[in-house]
Amino acid sequence: MYAIFRSGGHQYRAEVGATVDVEKLPFAENETITFDDVLLVGDGDNTVVGQPRVEGAAIKATVVKQFRGKKIIVFRYRQRNSYRRKTGHRQYYTRLRIDDITV
Repeated sequence: MYAIFRSGGHQYRAEVGATVDVEKLPFAENETITFDDVLLVGDGDNTVVGQPRVEGAAIKATVVKQFRGKKIIVFRYRQRNSYRRKTGHRQYYTRLRIDDITV
């Protein structure tokens, strides 16, 4: 069984026992979270597509870790103007372990 859920403006695919890296959520490690914004639930041949959400569906997950991603280099320049700027960015993420999917 798998489900597609929305968190922080992005959509993620969740399967029981898998880990998912989502944008930072304000929860401590080992806390349990319930996502009610489930867009699709699939189980073999049966697929339930929500319009826009699947009513009564929920995903329970546990926060495994809060971390920062790999550094991304942002380089801006303007041709023939001696303008060069090099900056970097590291995004914050939350790693979730999917415990249960209910419909």
